[in-house]
Amino acid sequence: MLVLVVAHAVAALAAPALVRALDRRAFLVLALVPAAAFVWILAQLPGVLAGQPVEEDVPWIPALGVDIAMRLDPLAATVSLLVTGVGALVLVYCARYFSAGARGLGRFAGVLTAFAGAMLALVWSNDVFVLYVCWELTTVFSFLLVGHDAHKRASRAAAVQALVVTAAGGLTMLVGLVILAEAAGTSRLDDLVAYFAGPAATPAALTAGVVCVLVGAITKSALVPFHFWLPSAMAAPTPVSAYLHAAAMVKAGVYLVLRLAPGLADVEPWRPLVATLAVTTMLLGGIQALRQHDLKLVLAHGTVSQLGFMVLLAGAGTRDAALAALGLVVAHAMFKACLFLVVGVIDRKAGTRDLRELSGLGRRAPVLATAGILGAASMAGLPPLLGFVTKEGAFEAFLHDAYGPAAVPLLALVVLGSVLTVAYSTRFVWGAFWRKPGVEEVSWQPPGALFATAPVVLGFAGLAAGVGVSALAPLLEPYAETLPATYPALLELAVIPSVGVALGLSVLAVALGFVVGLPRVSARLTSRHPLSGVRAEITWRGVVHALENTSLRVTALTQRGSLPWILSTVFAVLVIGPGLVLLVGPELGEVRIDRLADSPFQVLAAVIGAACAIVATRVRRRLGAVLVVGGVGYATALIFALAGAPDVALTQALVETATLVVVVLVLRTLPRDIADRDTPRRRVRRLIVAVPVGLLMTGLGAVALAARSAPAVSAAYPAQAYGFGAGANVVNVTLVDIRAWDTMGELSVIVAAATGVASLVFLHRRSGAPPRGEPQPVVTPTTRAGGWLRSARRGDDDRVLLLEVVTRLVFPTMMVVSLYFLFAGHNAPGGGFAGGLVAGLALVVRYVAGGRYELGEAVPVDAGLLLGLGLLLAGGTGVGALLLGGEVLQTAVIEGYVPVLGNVKFVTSLIFDVGVYLVVVGLVLDVLRSLGAELDRRRVAAVTRQEVPS
Repeated sequence: MLVLVVAHAVAALAAPALVRALDRRAFLVLALVPAAAFVWILAQLPGVLAGQPVEEDVPWIPALGVDIAMRLDPLAATVSLLVTGVGALVLVYCARYFSAGARGLGRFAGVLTAFAGAMLALVWSNDVFVLYVCWELTTVFSFLLVGHDAHKRASRAAAVQALVVTAAGGLTMLVGLVILAEAAGTSRLDDLVAYFAGPAATPAALTAGVVCVLVGAITKSALVPFHFWLPSAMAAPTPVSAYLHAAAMVKAGVYLVLRLAPGLADVEPWRPLVATLAVTTMLLGGIQALRQHDLKLVLAHGTVSQLGFMVLLAGAGTRDAALAALGLVVAHAMFKACLFLVVGVIDRKAGTRDLRELSGLGRRAPVLATAGILGAASMAGLPPLLGFVTKEGAFEAFLHDAYGPAAVPLLALVVLGSVLTVAYSTRFVWGAFWRKPGVEEVSWQPPGALFATAPVVLGFAGLAAGVGVSALAPLLEPYAETLPATYPALLELAVIPSVGVALGLSVLAVALGFVVGLPRVSARLTSRHPLSGVRAEITWRGVVHALENTSLRVTALTQRGSLPWILSTVFAVLVIGPGLVLLVGPELGEVRIDRLADSPFQVLAAVIGAACAIVATRVRRRLGAVLVVGGVGYATALIFALAGAPDVALTQALVETATLVVVVLVLRTLPRDIADRDTPRRRVRRLIVAVPVGLLMTGLGAVALAARSAPAVSAAYPAQAYGFGAGANVVNVTLVDIRAWDTMGELSVIVAAATGVASLVFLHRRSGAPPRGEPQPVVTPTTRAGGWLRSARRGDDDRVLLLEVVTRLVFPTMMVVSLYFLFAGHNAPGGGFAGGLVAGLALVVRYVAGGRYELGEAVPVDAGLLLGLGLLLAGGTGVGALLLGGEVLQTAVIEGYVPVLGNVKFVTSLIFDVGVYLVVVGLVLDVLRSLGAELDRRRVAAVTRQEVPS
């Protein structure tokens, strides 16, 4: 199963290259992937229907007990057959829908194939967290597909709207799934449903979880009040509408309701909430479909109505309703995908989708018209199509007490919804194919056989499934049997119904629907819509606009451009939030302080740090204030060293030094003195903020230390360090082995931060090195031939000989020390981070002694190259570990004899450390070139412009 999902991913990645090579014919190749999955599912059906589901489990997050669990049971098999079968036909259809050489075709093909794989994984998921990941993947891919025509404002707006609504629903659903998984004690979907279906369940405490899950389902399946996003998404290309919005993505919500109904249908407020929203959606969508003139919008609002009908049946939690619901899911995928594809052909070959402009296409395109009429007839519920069979089953389910006492009034509303369905089906056929008096026939180009294949296959599939429903029933009934029966005579889907109330209601619905669907009648009935001024989309836009205005006002209030004000706001929220919780809670009373310090020297270091902090509030020079604040950092490093943590102390001291350098570089552009704006009132205000924050952080630290009830995880690190990472330095082994993923994330943040700094300073791109576009060096008798530094040949006058001599002596030593830290860090204090900082500080010395020219001579490469190469090396060790048979980023030990050196032991984590080293050096170099060399260049350029007469 996982292989098929991966195959979709591989095909999606290869799609752009295939399109470049084959143009639109690449869709035919891509269609083979879902087609292969369709055939595989068919091959598994005998065993699945015999009660032997196909299962696969791949460990994903063992520490949390989360596996990539997949399960193919009758429900998953039914829906995945639709996903793969319709997906293959839509990809074939795309080979003729799009023009040769169309813009963005490779991206579209890749995203559509990736969506098919994500939807397939969603249906097969047997873990709630894997289900959520796939759920949101379909949301992201849907966003990309709806917004395919990015140059159109309507496409962009529709894509963003669909993304926000469905992603918000997905996050809400995640909360509900977590609640349910915690209550059931498992994240496996089949076990979770079985738990709540059993007598041990306590559904009364799970209301919040049920509501959150249903919010995710109704947003995905476009139920009221979130129904507006689906018609707006019709801005997408027609294949997207046929696949995502008829056969696949919108079915995800219905699928989730079907999947959870056996366990949660009896939990309040499942049935009342589902019934209310579903019936409202069904009627509202039907009414809106009669008001549309665009064929796609007729189908879109009809889809909203049908989704309401499906969710109403799926949420009933009874055997007969579930059978009708699953049958309707199959029928709807066939007829609605067929109809959307028919509209796509009409749009491409007639140049319009407006039913007021179309006339006589039924005579000029008989094959296409036959497919469209079959699809519309199935949608209307006419015999002998599958839509008729499932509608009869739905009527019978309500007659069999679906929803208990509410079954009769709900049945009346369902009949009314069926009348509307017949009416807009009639409107579709009349608008697309009928000859209209007084309307001139549009130009028509007959579609090729390949273009018409998909709609014709789907149209006749609905007919074949209706006639042969007895062969389809074994696929649908196993799922229905998992729900309780509420009527002695079990429902059986049949193309020839028994004479009774259900048949009479069908005849009534069809007769009234044909009358309502007549153009004059439907126009008159929908001309006066009492709720026409209340539109969900307008309400949504109003809510979004209100949120934007509120955020702007809050930002204007809190972000005034004053740093003291911003910090005061942040600290005030910190004190009011965690501070009040800390004061009210009992945690402070449980704090016990055994000792204040381990040695008098720690007390001395703390006193030095506190004295530096106090002095920093009184210093008037910016540079002096920065140096005094740095003293606090060095005092902290001393405390670490005295506590027996030399690695942490070394890193703290190096980071503090590097931070001082960066701050000093920034201070060059600011006034030397701190503006004397302090008044007694301002000092009091700052004191009021500072003291509570200091006390709060002290209290939080004490509570955190006292709150530990289990042994620290790090207590086992010293014993595991050598065996796990083949190193004696626990800190370094933790960074590059035990928590290598965390370090990878931190490296990515560093690269992003460096890129951000560079983008703020450089106008175009990072400047290379050595500096280009500058005057060439001038050799004079006073110019030193070699000089103590390489850039001395430029003959600058503001150079300090003593500083150059010291730099010439210190720089090689610092580089050697940095390399020592790099190579010795696995067994002694140091590592790639510390070594990189030492090398960075060596570059700082070169820059201070020789300026930007010397920096360019010292490292004649782009900082971005070092950053990228370092990240690549660090990440590449993960691939290397896999090639050596281990896990990602796992350390491997290679031992052997090397001439001269003797026996040598090499740990692959050293490569990871080299990557860290390069990233840190690249970061320091980027800071020096942006905040140092680039600002120097601009200052020199400004002085030159002032000296040159105009």
